[in-house]
Amino acid sequence: MSEPRRAHSRFYRVRARLEAMAVEPGPRGWFLEFLVFGFKQGWACLFGALMLALLLGTHLFWPDSAPVHRYDAITIGAVLIQLSMLAFRLETPREAVVILIFHIVGTVMELFKTAAGSWQYPEGSLLHIGAVPLFSGFMYAAVGSYIARVWRIFDFRYTGYPPAWTSYALAAAIYVNFFAHHWLPDIRWILFAATALLFWRCQVWFRPLHIHRRMPLLVGWALVALFIWFAENIGTFARAWTYPSQQDGWHMVGVEKLGSWYLLMIISFVLVSLVQRPRGLDDGSRP
Repeated sequence: MSEPRRAHSRFYRVRARLEAMAVEPGPRGWFLEFLVFGFKQGWACLFGALMLALLLGTHLFWPDSAPVHRYDAITIGAVLIQLSMLAFRLETPREAVVILIFHIVGTVMELFKTAAGSWQYPEGSLLHIGAVPLFSGFMYAAVGSYIARVWRIFDFRYTGYPPAWTSYALAAAIYVNFFAHHWLPDIRWILFAATALLFWRCQVWFRPLHIHRRMPLLVGWALVALFIWFAENIGTFARAWTYPSQQDGWHMVGVEKLGSWYLLMIISFVLVSLVQRPRGLDDGSRP
């Protein structure tokens, strides 16, 4: 069953026209499906891409003598991006709710992590809570926005999905460990093992064009975590935030951060699943 019309973003008409195109067997059909896949992925990444452009643009061109702090300009720009996407129906209200949830969850984590010295924001600002500028929550929101949008745009379905309560418990344990490992043993390897145990059979079915393709959900999370790591390197290059090891100059973030982003992906996915319930492949019911 299709979504109610009022829930459609402006992208819906473009997507519907693309999906109505006939696909011929052979290389031409595969190439068209690949192009549509890329278009849909780009649309799902829109919020995050605009945020990265804002970080890089202000890093390269924001004058030191400007009457507004650069970080404050980023915060104002992020709010304007969000309002514009809603006003021009580039985003649905449901996706905006997901972004708000991620903003709150991310800001709480930022307050703790900056106080613990895990990373810092080297520039001044007026729009901040503690040592955390308000734009930081939008960076987490960009991850939530992508998951919510790609879930809807590709009509995600699942097979082998574990009971919902187990995913909630796993996400809660991961979130607590992000804080608790500063005093208690880091249990991330136990969390990785629990993730594999729960989701090793789970397949995510996504529809690039006319038919659903499948991928192990664990692999999908790994790919998204990799691209978040690339984005993190762009963010630290733009000095949106820095790690202690980058005090004397920028260098790429260590690949060990991929594990942290992988765990963050699970929290992000479970939060989105509260808004967009996982459905089975055949009849739209729970998998």
